[in-house]
Amino acid sequence: MVGTLINTVTVIIGSLLGTVLGNKLPSKMRETVVYGLGLMTAVVGMQMALQTTNVLLVMGSILVGGVLGEWWNIDAGLNAAGRWLEVRIGNKMGGTGDERSLTRAFVTASLVFCVGPLTVLGSIQDGLTGDYTLLAIKSLLDGFAALAFAASMGPGVIWSILTIIVFQGGLSLSAMGFGDLLGTVTRQTPWVIEMTAAGGVLMLGIALLLLDLRKIRVANLLPAVIVAPLAQIVLELIGKKP
Repeated sequence: MVGTLINTVTVIIGSLLGTVLGNKLPSKMRETVVYGLGLMTAVVGMQMALQTTNVLLVMGSILVGGVLGEWWNIDAGLNAAGRWLEVRIGNKMGGTGDERSLTRAFVTASLVFCVGPLTVLGSIQDGLTGDYTLLAIKSLLDGFAALAFAASMGPGVIWSILTIIVFQGGLSLSAMGFGDLLGTVTRQTPWVIEMTAAGGVLMLGIALLLLDLRKIRVANLLPAVIVAPLAQIVLELIGKKP
């Protein structure tokens, strides 16, 4: 859990610095920064997605994950949490208007910070061995990302720490409980590769949101990040049968 706490602190610091900086930037400049972040998010997502060794598995995981996400209505839940924060503290923090909506900032930052492979690998490593090196690296990256997001999208980014605590903390606690079943996990572990590829597809969806090209309920695709590694594990088990 140490890595998650470090990650939380860096996001808070980055968000606060970005909020102070963003208030001094013209609206057109903030818009350009968001589009720049969108383009880079697309590049990162494409790199992640192309790592797959089984594109049909990733496609199936996205389809199944999307069905599950719509059934569970994850996107509505995240947006409801964002609106709840916006109603109670949005005006006090200056998160008004579509451009700097607290809800948009909260949901977008939460997805970006919790989709990447470092999130899962770092959380598992932290829970299994107490080694939070990967999460420390992720924390540094997230801190700079939070600064950029907050400067362009507003102070709502800081509330993504709630998602980080619940998601990363939950993964670390789960790894502590099921450590023997997970075994040694690296970036080259087959199920990690497919999970990363599925996460890359979600990152592309986030890029479309940032670029204002298409309103996609990316949060409802989140189950795909769980379905993909499970499907890979099942295929490996079937392949090992005589």
